[in-house]
Amino acid sequence: MQEIASVYARALFQAAREGERLDVVREQLGQFADALAGSDDLRLFFFSPYFSTAEKRDGLERTLSGADVLISNFLELLIDSHRMPVLPAIQASFEELWERENRLLPVEVTSAIELGNTTVSAIGKRISEQTGQTVALTSTVDPNIIGGIVLRVGNSILDASIRGRLEQLRKEVVGAA
Repeated sequence: MQEIASVYARALFQAAREGERLDVVREQLGQFADALAGSDDLRLFFFSPYFSTAEKRDGLERTLSGADVLISNFLELLIDSHRMPVLPAIQASFEELWERENRLLPVEVTSAIELGNTTVSAIGKRISEQTGQTVALTSTVDPNIIGGIVLRVGNSILDASIRGRLEQLRKEVVGAA
């Protein structure tokens, strides 16, 4: 399913880039995917084989008032090819392509206590300088890490938490026994 999603996402991405509408398409695709994720009724309607393609097209037309023609055509294509259930994966793949295009690197800072904006910004700035990419920074609090921080930079994780160190020590003790 991921491979199918990737093919559709690349096709939509290329069409949006050629039409210089990447940001609009990204936003509207995300809004539609969020609407589907938030409504059992919408998912049932668009994903179910019990509703005809014509009914789904009619429902889509009512749902998408004022949407970019590229999004409307793309979603109609998904309905016609019975690929609507793949939309969440398509949206995720499209988002990855958009981030790569904009050299955007997702960074998540997790700490045991709330970090000040200055500290979080300094971490993001440092990572941006080292990678040469624009950082999309989020900060979360998780008291379970006890102390220190956990950095998730793209797909890499740097665990400098006390909990992580204790877990590593536990494994060493178990391994030595």
